[in-house]
Amino acid sequence: MNQQPADPVVLTQPPDAAPTARHPIAAPRPLIGDSWQRMLHTAVDPDRVNHTGFLPLDEIEHRRRTSPLGEVLPTLRESLRSIAESGCHIVVVTDADGRVLWRAGSPAMRRSADRFELVEGAAWTEDVAGTNGIGTALVTGHPVQVHSTEHYVRALHQLTCAAAPLHDPRDGRLLGVVDVTCPAATTHPTTLALVSAVARVAEGELRIRHWESVERLRTAAAPLLARLDGQAVAVDRDGWTAAITGLPPMDRVALPEAPMAGEAWLPSLGRCVLEPLPGGWLVRVGPARRRDTAAPSRVILNLTCARSWTVTVSGPSGSWSQRLSPRHAELLFALAMRREGSSAAQLAADLFGDATREVTVRAELSRLRRNLAGVLAHRPYRFADEIAVELLRPENRLDLLPFSTAPVVRAARTSP
Repeated sequence: MNQQPADPVVLTQPPDAAPTARHPIAAPRPLIGDSWQRMLHTAVDPDRVNHTGFLPLDEIEHRRRTSPLGEVLPTLRESLRSIAESGCHIVVVTDADGRVLWRAGSPAMRRSADRFELVEGAAWTEDVAGTNGIGTALVTGHPVQVHSTEHYVRALHQLTCAAAPLHDPRDGRLLGVVDVTCPAATTHPTTLALVSAVARVAEGELRIRHWESVERLRTAAAPLLARLDGQAVAVDRDGWTAAITGLPPMDRVALPEAPMAGEAWLPSLGRCVLEPLPGGWLVRVGPARRRDTAAPSRVILNLTCARSWTVTVSGPSGSWSQRLSPRHAELLFALAMRREGSSAAQLAADLFGDATREVTVRAELSRLRRNLAGVLAHRPYRFADEIAVELLRPENRLDLLPFSTAPVVRAARTSP
């Protein structure tokens, strides 16, 4: 994989005889087929690369400074140094919007990539560049390799892209993608595995940095909680517990989407008061724990926004909203589709196509039920009978949780 060719390979347009994305030689694999189906509902022209705008330099610099990926960029660079210097690869890191923030490669490869506008500030989401490693990894949330004619845009048929998404270990939020692109003729079978491993190493470094920050908050908050009467918990900005008093142990408190100082209602704790701390929040639990007498009455499951799925819980005590991880979005959708309830085996079949994966389902539902106290019931698993559930779906059914391969989601995408 590290052998250099005698002359750098220049990325050029494929010959006229090459098949186009609209007329493939054979049926594409499901991941690519799903992406092409999404392309039919966009304005992407399969006959030309059509980037519609580039970020100005000051905006690129701003995104670099504010992205958590900047913290692990040295790790990414060092891990992929041999690839970047091999003479036939270009290494790219994008943010969650698919905008290229950093790239590395030999001068010849950078010049070749310029022809396809694989440059800093360019967008490589599917709705701009069609099916490609970066854009499709952003949609699916999984590592993906797009080879040659699997690209929707014909001008990219001489390329192979291997890309892996990078997630924030604190909340599962998608941060961006690391991608290695090369001429299709020089593709190595281990490139996707390498890129995936590098992404996991970078996420591990982010996880270590996170727990170091939680430990600093614990050092500052523990003396404060020791002087308090009643129930309270100190959490970081993402709700991870640093110190606690008067309450059972808990790993995390599900905070509102945009927490503010003052009174707040949390489904898991009831009426609380939030006070800012350096790097987090002090959550004081109201003495009456009124959640027991003012149960939630309404849930809105909003799946309309790409990569930003939310659940909103409301009732007499107030309202609370939070973003959902991909897995929890799938679970709540499955429950909303079968209001009468599901066994763990049924949910496992809905999510994985494998009814034996009950342990995984029970573990995820246990986390959800802690956050959504009074909302979810069990035996069977379901939304509580007194809860009104509103499910908001995208206008285009193909945009419903596009990352998901769950049978219940795929069936909903194809149903009229």
